Amino acid sequence: MAASMFKLSVFLSLLSNLNLGLWPEAQKSVATFPPSCNSIECPSYDSIEVGNGYEVRRYNSSEWISTAPIQDISLVAATRTGFLQLFDYIQGKNKYGEKIEMTAPVLSEVQPSDGPFCESSFVVSFYVPKKNQAKPPPAEGLHVQKWTSTYVAVRQFSGFVSDYDVGVEAAALQSSLADTVWSAAIEKSHGADHTTIYTVAQYNSPFEFDHRVNEIWISFDLEEK
Repeated sequence: MAASMFKLSVFLSLLSNLNLGLWPEAQKSVATFPPSCNSIECPSYDSIEVGNGYEVRRYNSSEWISTAPIQDISLVAATRTGFLQLFDYIQGKNKYGEKIEMTAPVLSEVQPSDGPFCESSFVVSFYVPKKNQAKPPPAEGLHVQKWTSTYVAVRQFSGFVSDYDVGVEAAALQSSLADTVWSAAIEKSHGADHTTIYTVAQYNSPFEFDHRVNEIWISFDLEEK
């Protein structure tokens, strides 16, 4: 019963996350470790470095179930669209008819557009629980992403996600990484693509007003010495 309520609460969070002034102002401080990961499964990682305004993590190999690219001007709207598909998936709308436990975070990968009034491309993803990693149920319109060991630069921020906040926080992460070895690795990984792909990670249900944790991720490759 508790698991079903949590699934529903995350579902409602992503449907109602338009931030139209219905929610109180966010707390300014957030936990380093997302509190949701104490109650539901999250992907495991090693913290490599904590710097001024950023953390670098190495995520272990894992599998994610992801939507096809969604074209939209709004991350919030695209995340809602994608999560509706993923929520159906974990409720059993897959080829095995199997219900799957809720995990965190829900990821929205962003390929930014060329201008403020142009559609961006979004892929929304759900971390597959360990017990389903060996053979994730396939589903129409969704695909499995297989992660190898992955490096991610992370910036945390609190409150309910809005399109404006995401742009500000992504820019702040890039600024905090400037002139670091990580910036060089990111630039090398993304090559000539100047519209750096970043990801928004959301962890909380809508009924958690304190200590909300969201994150901006920029993934990159790093040559092991």
